Amino acid sequence: MQDGKPVILCVDDDQDLLDALRLVLEKNGYVMVEARSAEIGLRKYKESNPDLIIVDLMMEEVDAGTALVKELKAAGNTKPVYMLSSVGDNLNVTIDYAELGLAGVFQKPINNQQLLTVLKTKLKT
Repeated sequence: MQDGKPVILCVDDDQDLLDALRLVLEKNGYVMVEARSAEIGLRKYKESNPDLIIVDLMMEEVDAGTALVKELKAAGNTKPVYMLSSVGDNLNVTIDYAELGLAGVFQKPINNQQLLTVLKTKLKT
């Protein structure tokens, strides 16, 4: 929490997507911290202590998102982590959600209403 608002860390290498997420999140009472790579995402995680994390599956490397999720878990993260994917329904064939500890997956393009509903439910806002 920052100034009484939940903090959402969004890690994606697509600045347009980050800008769109920021508009939706900040308009609805959330603070967004952004990172454009897995490496920066890990640093921002440690700096900002987010309440929820959204990580793109494919960034600078094909498995950068899953590697970041594993690093977050190793760092002791207990906050909900959602994967962001444009891969579609085939994602569950290649990634074991339970093993990674993911709370869920958002498909690109993100449905803003679905995103806000999940945030309200998970963060009880």
